[in-house]
Amino acid sequence: MTMTASAYSVAEPSRWSKMTASIIVATYAIVTILPLLWIFLTGFKTPPDSIAYPPKILFEPSVEGYVNLFTTRSRQTPEFLASLPPPQTWYERLVRSRNMVIGGPSKVVPRFVNSMVIGFGSTFLAVCFGTIAAYAFSRFRVPLADDLLFFILSTRMMPPIAVAIPIYLMFRNLGLTDTKLGMILLYTAVNVSLAVWLLKGFMDEIPREYEEAAMVDGYTRLQAFFKVVLPQATTGIAATAIFCLIFAWNEYAFAVLLTSGDAQTMPPFIPFIIGEGGQDWPAVAAATTLFFIPILCFTILLRRHLLRGITFGAVRK
Repeated sequence: MTMTASAYSVAEPSRWSKMTASIIVATYAIVTILPLLWIFLTGFKTPPDSIAYPPKILFEPSVEGYVNLFTTRSRQTPEFLASLPPPQTWYERLVRSRNMVIGGPSKVVPRFVNSMVIGFGSTFLAVCFGTIAAYAFSRFRVPLADDLLFFILSTRMMPPIAVAIPIYLMFRNLGLTDTKLGMILLYTAVNVSLAVWLLKGFMDEIPREYEEAAMVDGYTRLQAFFKVVLPQATTGIAATAIFCLIFAWNEYAFAVLLTSGDAQTMPPFIPFIIGEGGQDWPAVAAATTLFFIPILCFTILLRRHLLRGITFGAVRK
């Protein structure tokens, strides 16, 4: 009896072990958060403060970066500015203080909408197709299943630049260049492999007895899938959606190659935010901060599923 108890006993970590672990976790958190915090603060600097050396830690906050992000401006002579009517809004007064006038809205809002449509649209399709394919591999005897799964996974092994030219030629012949539909289909095809492999692990852990009991009660296979399997696989679907959205949201290579106007997303747009005399770093930082918010909110909403998702711990028999 004593041997059984000692075999399953767990040693209490020492005070120094806890302290060391806490220091490591705190250091990692600081190193990870510091660049994001610096980007956020840079968005509230003026252009001279953003390139000051040594870098300014204490500065007078300004929303000039956000105004520059959402507007296009042009410098004018003092005589021309004096001939204009007084500015009506606070951001017009801010631009006038720099001897500039607002020419119109920038392209950041259409680019942000493109990212939302393409990112969430491709994630939805990839998760839908991945769920169906994973269920088929998990529940049915698919010929050459292992070979097919390896082939699906191998599509993620090749770097995007290796297939950039064939995809560009194919999209040009099909008329899909610089279209939201083309980008959604491309990101869906890339993410399906990840979705299949992640979701198959969850499908394998869902007991078949649940479906068999449902079909004994009169459910069809399709009804059992929607009413029994999908609710049990919610954790895996949520975790898979996060990973697929992160890829589609941040993807740069295909976006810069296949889009230039109507379907351009934020990643290729942000580096080319140009101010007077060069890169407008506060506007770039402001765009990066806004671009980060949707993926952060989506991850926070599904965070309770993420840990179980990456450890394949949905349901156990």
